[in-house]
Parts: sequence; structure tokens; C-alpha cells
Amino acid sequence: MPTRILPAVGDADAVRSLTTLLSQLPDAEPATPVADSTQLVDTLARLAAESIDELPEVVVVHERIGPVPALELIREVALRFPAVGVILVTSDASPGLFSAAMDSGARGLVALPLSYEELVSRVQAVAQWSVGVRRHLGHGGDVFTGIGGRAVTVSGAKGGVGATVAAVQLALAAQASGHSTALVDMDLQTGDIASYLDVQFRRSVVDLAAITDISPRVLADAVFRHDTGLALLLAPAEGERGEEVTDRAARQIVSALRSRYEVVVLDCGAQLSGAGAAAVEMADTALLVTTPDVVAVRGAKRTVRMWDRLQIRKAEETTIVVNRHTRGTEIQPPLIQKITGTPVAGTAIPANFKELQGAVDAGRIHELDNRSTVKQALWGLAGELGIVKAPAEADRRGGGRLRGDRGSVSFRRRREAGG
Repeated sequence: MPTRILPAVGDADAVRSLTTLLSQLPDAEPATPVADSTQLVDTLARLAAESIDELPEVVVVHERIGPVPALELIREVALRFPAVGVILVTSDASPGLFSAAMDSGARGLVALPLSYEELVSRVQAVAQWSVGVRRHLGHGGDVFTGIGGRAVTVSGAKGGVGATVAAVQLALAAQASGHSTALVDMDLQTGDIASYLDVQFRRSVVDLAAITDISPRVLADAVFRHDTGLALLLAPAEGERGEEVTDRAARQIVSALRSRYEVVVLDCGAQLSGAGAAAVEMADTALLVTTPDVVAVRGAKRTVRMWDRLQIRKAEETTIVVNRHTRGTEIQPPLIQKITGTPVAGTAIPANFKELQGAVDAGRIHELDNRSTVKQALWGLAGELGIVKAPAEADRRGGGRLRGDRGSVSFRRRREAGG
């Protein structure tokens, strides 16, 4: 059986030399190289969605891959696709880098300039390891082999626009539909998901910041299992400790969560930290919540431009959610879309704080009345984003109709009406 090899190389000269050598390896089947980290992860996710057998046995990562640094990329691949063996190609073959690469999950390291003998030796050894892992998985090994959970970030154009309420309700909708769901408070200094859900828990996201290998047991110790079934990873009680969560730590935490939960919703607040930026960059869907007023919409425009300048997220890859919408306001969603240059969610959240006030004050936002138009809209938004199971899929897996969800009903009707 040929060994399938997927090169991840951003440098044109390196692509030519690497693909030439790979094509000469015995029983090798090199794939078309991918040019960056995003394309690599997307390609592996697409293949894994079909079957674990569709994944390449070996991925070769060049040291100059981007935008995610090579070691961080290797860590994410190892967490999300544990049956794939990763080889790092680097000009630095020092013991220190070798150790760091192994800690990140690499199965081998090849030094530049490339040597045919060294490359063939590493590829064959890693391919044998990969085949062994797949044989183990085929006999019921308890190792995560899915494509990784869907990560959704919810950020605010400014403080007080309702990002946290939106994040909580989106997570509740996903959980109620039958998805295993984690809700993360990435608003590290001022996050209050714990207050909204009446939770007191001494562990937080900071407890994972210094851990280089987040195992399922370590992750389970850090999360709080809420009565709703949500897995909560909370912000630290002492806001100043939020600085301990670096962008690198955030990447590791998000990758670990995606390897264990089908949906991961992250409340990133309105202030951009390194950790929040990393989460937004990694997200499958990045939401930016605004209200239909001049100050908030200007804040949304600033945020979108800042994300673009910092190469965190392109405007067209960000989705605006309009909260507290009324038909009478002068600023309507089409105008917000024109001002910000981003897509706007088809579901606008109505302005009806009276529905929320009692549940918010009691710290029981999860018990919001099913008749609430705000809840119905937010659960409808979850359907629009694709983070709730379709009724037929939920029935097949025993989930049935969304528990206590009238928002999903209205969303399905809108879809049926639209064809």
C-alpha cells in the first residue's frame, strides 16, 4: 500500500525541492502541497469527514509555514488528527528544537538541506507508526478521530452590546439539539459567564495556560459541568491573571476543546487580547455583535478594520449580528453591512430587555422563558449558523426536537417558507 504524504510548504523554492524528493521515495504517493496552515487544517478536516482512512499517513511541515507557526500547527494537527504522523523540516536540527517538536506532537524531524536517505528513513518510520495507530483505532481504541469541533467566537463591538447573552444562548441551543458543547469565557479580565449562569467554580482557563500537553483528564478537571449539560471553561476570578493566558496558550486550549466537543462557543468580549485574537483567528465562525446605534456601529467598523490590519480575520470572514433591533430605528442591517463591509446575519435580535432582566438579575439566563422573542431569535441564529442538529439527524441520534426550543421551530419555518 503506498504511503500518502501531504506537504505543507509556503516557500516556492522549498516546494520544488521537497516535492522532487518525495516523488522519488519508494511506495510514496505525494499529494499536491498546501501553502499555509489554514489550508492544511481545512484539507485534513475535509478528508477526516469522509473517513479516517482518507487521511494521509504523513504530513510534512516546513519550518516557514504560516500564518500559524510550525510548532503550533503541529500541535493542532496532533490533537485533531492523532492518526496522522507529522514530520518537521527545519534548518535548526538542534536538540532543543528536536525536543520542542516532539513535545508538540511531531513524529520526526528532517534537517535542511534535505537528504534523500534521511527523508526516506523518517517517512517510512512515521508511516509505519501511523498504520499502527489506525489499526489500533479500528479495534475500538478510545481515541478522538473526528474532524474537530466547530469553534464559534462571539465578540462585542463595544461593551454592553449583549455579546455574552448571545454566546450563552448559542451554546444552549447547540447543547439542546444534541451536540456536546463547551462554552468558554475568553473575556479574561471582565468575563461574567459565571454570573449569568449562577456558577461558583475555583478552576478557570488560567489553569490550562501553563500546560503544554492538555490531556482529556486535565481538560475535564478544568471545566465545570453545568446543569444544562454545557461544559463551562470560565474566566479567572482575579482579572489580572488573564495576562497569563498567552496567544499560544489560547491556541492550545481551543485545539484541545475542539478535539473533545462538537461545538465550542467562545465569548471574547469587547477588548482585544492576544488570547482573544488567537481564538478569533482559529474560529470557524467569528461573530461581532453590535447594536443599531452610531457609537456601536462605529465600534464594529473599527474592530473589523483592526482585525484586518492585524491579519486576524478578513472582513468578509466576519459576521455581524445586530442586537436590540427595532423596525423604527434609522440604522438597519443593510446599512450596517455597507458601513462595516462585512456580511450581516439574517437573524436580527429584537430589542426586548424586559424579557431578559429577571433571568439576568437572578443569574439564571439559561432559564429564560421559551416564549421570549430574544431567545427564539438567538436559537434561530444558532440554526442559521449551522451549530444545531437538523431534526432528522437529532432523531437518528436520539436527540429529537430541541428541548424547550421554540426559536428553532420558527427558524425551520422560515427556511421552509424560503424553499
